[in-house]
Amino acid sequence: MTLRTARRPTAPATPATGTTPGPAPAKGAGPGLLLALLATVVWSGSFVATRDMADSVPPVQAVFWRWVIALAAVAPFAARPLWRQRAVLRRHLGFTVLASLFGVTLYNTLVHQAGLTTSATNMGMIMAASPVIMAVYARLGGERLGARRLLGTAIAVLGVLLLVGEGSLAIDLSAGDLWMGAAALSFASYSALLKRRPAEIDGLAFLLATFVLGALMLAPAYAVSLAVQGGFPAAPATVGPLLYVGVFSSAVAFFAWNRAISLIGAARAGVVYYLQPVCVALLSYVLLGEELGVTGGACMALILGGVALSSAR
Repeated sequence: MTLRTARRPTAPATPATGTTPGPAPAKGAGPGLLLALLATVVWSGSFVATRDMADSVPPVQAVFWRWVIALAAVAPFAARPLWRQRAVLRRHLGFTVLASLFGVTLYNTLVHQAGLTTSATNMGMIMAASPVIMAVYARLGGERLGARRLLGTAIAVLGVLLLVGEGSLAIDLSAGDLWMGAAALSFASYSALLKRRPAEIDGLAFLLATFVLGALMLAPAYAVSLAVQGGFPAAPATVGPLLYVGVFSSAVAFFAWNRAISLIGAARAGVVYYLQPVCVALLSYVLLGEELGVTGGACMALILGGVALSSAR
């Protein structure tokens, strides 16, 4: 009798989430969704900035300086935690290197490479494929996604596909679009790794460590690019976009995204990421004067509806 009474407070796993309900997930759900939304909006602007400097700054050099700027922005806040946790990070060096490779070195290099041959709007739309990969990773990891989240994801994916195909499911991909597909895979892999980050690693220390390792892995490619292609002019047209992607798209957005995943998981944060095509299209309309049209509005409604359905508790 005593054993049965002690076990009663433990609630069973719910079919929708596959996890035991408790106060912690509910408490972190709101802030987690807001942080994921912040990162998504900031990253949407980075596609416009990346495309803007694609013709004047070689991709590898742009990515290298992006992380140098990010390091300068994060170091005042994260240097001390990094030093305190040097032994912990050394124990988990393999994990940290892998996260740096996917999230810092490969992902951003692929994005800047894609900017040479595709539009900012296409870049944002194709990156919306990454939440599908995040959901697959989550399912392979044993997480039960639930019928509502799967339905919402399917609706959002349909909206993205129609938006990319301009109202049709027949999509013609360029070389830049394929580079962005590889970037989406890399970013989804990084997000899946974040879910497995050892709890003893401090968030700021981990962020700075990935920035340092990612920049070090980029250094040889940067040296080759500098020798072969030469440098780029330090003008407002190049420095301005680099400051944006370095401070906001790297330091601020990566911190927000990492924290969001620690609160709500990669699959649920990935659903919010479907809003990126909407944000990119709106920014293109405001900054570049591109018309959205009836088809674009309808596709955005599908994406927003799918995100709302998947994110609702």
